[in-house]
Amino acid sequence: MMGRPLLLASLLGLLAPPASPGGPMKKTREDGPLTAKRMKATQGKLEPVTGGRLRIEDPKVRAVVSTGEGPKTRGPRATGGEEARVAELRFTYLGATQEQKPLQSGELRRQVGLKLRARDGCNVVYVMWRLEPKAGLVVSMKHNPGMSRSDDCGNGGYRTVKPRSKEAVPGLEPGSSHTLRAELQGAALKVQVDGSTVWEGELPAEALTFDGPVGLRTDNGRFDVELLSTP
Repeated sequence: MMGRPLLLASLLGLLAPPASPGGPMKKTREDGPLTAKRMKATQGKLEPVTGGRLRIEDPKVRAVVSTGEGPKTRGPRATGGEEARVAELRFTYLGATQEQKPLQSGELRRQVGLKLRARDGCNVVYVMWRLEPKAGLVVSMKHNPGMSRSDDCGNGGYRTVKPRSKEAVPGLEPGSSHTLRAELQGAALKVQVDGSTVWEGELPAEALTFDGPVGLRTDNGRFDVELLSTP
């Protein structure tokens, strides 16, 4: 009596579309208010590929949302009743870059992440998904009052932000697609990976003394990317 149900289930399984780790990224229920953003690379290159995404092949890429699409620079403001800002990076990891370049500190790191409140190269909040040498999700702030050019501040002014709660992030395999999402309301920051919350905490008060658009950063990794955010 069990033969027909099992046969039917097997046939339905054959008709289901196959899962493809390198295929189109899944949409989330929160996609409604988010819109795709045009980005300007300040270091490295972003090459257009099919599906409206951008390919990263350079060992160091820094980019921000093009002028007019991101928040304007302003001073600190009250957080009560402030709407959350959301930035979402959808990407497919393609492996290590052919050329590897160390950070200014000398460490050879592979990572991908979001830039928040990116006023310039010396004042920005980073939400970084590190792959190597140690995997994990790290939030940091770079703050250098009176400086704006990376050549001036170098790797000075960095401060790692301690979370209120934190979870492990999945390992990245070449061909796999993921979503890194940051929701910022005043100083309160929540980070999600593939729909699951992995980091929650408060940014330092200094992070509210500067402002700017969202963007992305990669080091020593090849990616196909798409950046979305609230207006």
